[in-house]
Amino acid sequence: MNGPLSPNSWQYRGLNSVNPGLDHLSNGLIELVKAGHNVVAGSADLQYSNGLNRFAAAYPDRYIAFGISEQNMVSAAAGIATCGVTPFVATFASFVALLACEQIRMDVAYSAQPVRLIGHHTGISLGFYGTSHHATEDIATTRSIADLTVVSPADGAQLEAAIAASADHDRPIYFRIGRGRDPVVYEAGTTFVFGKAYEHLQGEELTIIACGITVHAAIAAAKAMNAAGRSVGVIDMASIKPLDREAILTAAARTRKMMTVEEHNVLGGLGAAVAEVLADEGMGVKLKRHGIYDEYSLIAPPTHLYAHYKLDAAGIQDVAQAFLDA
Repeated sequence: MNGPLSPNSWQYRGLNSVNPGLDHLSNGLIELVKAGHNVVAGSADLQYSNGLNRFAAAYPDRYIAFGISEQNMVSAAAGIATCGVTPFVATFASFVALLACEQIRMDVAYSAQPVRLIGHHTGISLGFYGTSHHATEDIATTRSIADLTVVSPADGAQLEAAIAASADHDRPIYFRIGRGRDPVVYEAGTTFVFGKAYEHLQGEELTIIACGITVHAAIAAAKAMNAAGRSVGVIDMASIKPLDREAILTAAARTRKMMTVEEHNVLGGLGAAVAEVLADEGMGVKLKRHGIYDEYSLIAPPTHLYAHYKLDAAGIQDVAQAFLDA
């Protein structure tokens, strides 16, 4: 190719991601290919929103542009997986986990195909796109499907680590990731283990269990409370299914109260999963589930929505403080 690339060309856009914050997705897949894994990727016309344009530029013969056909994409991925290839398919979380739920259940999970489903822009992170594009029910939906692993990384480094760990995982996985503007929690090169939680702080008064984008905010809230003389711990439950039951029970044995935080409906999500463990084991610790309180989320910029639903650091601190003082 001679001369500079046109700003409107596919090649130019492929080198200049619209959303560089989600380059971690492409980075993880590129490393899998370099390691010799037979991986392909696809997206439902959102490769510039999820960063897969970088993977497509690096390995054009391993990328499939499905167009706006999310359900077909999931079914096609199941078919691809039967041929010994591991497909990673990505679109907005509201479309893959909710719109394509039937295809995930029957074509992917029931058939035990190692499809990697990437639901990006989860929770309320799409802001002005509105309720149809907000995904506040996807944890409840996906974790209820048998043989489907559910992961909610806190940041890009943890996403890359989870992608690397998936190379030895022979079952389907739902990756619940943000919009690529996630604050840093983990350093590059961090490790990830399915079914394992990551403890950041220990507390005797309260343990906060968070996932996804709320982990950074929960840590900030806990540090502020600890600086004021309280004793608050934080656990990152990135692996929602399988769940780290031991981490939950260990925290329940040493703390007076527990609180879950998630960018999701409080029904059926992380809080429900933790409550099930506590109930199963007869733990008497008091639990508060904090998130979207069983309503359709409002339409506004994401930062405004996080503040409104008290899912930012200040909001989590207010909720935790009130819970402790109750």
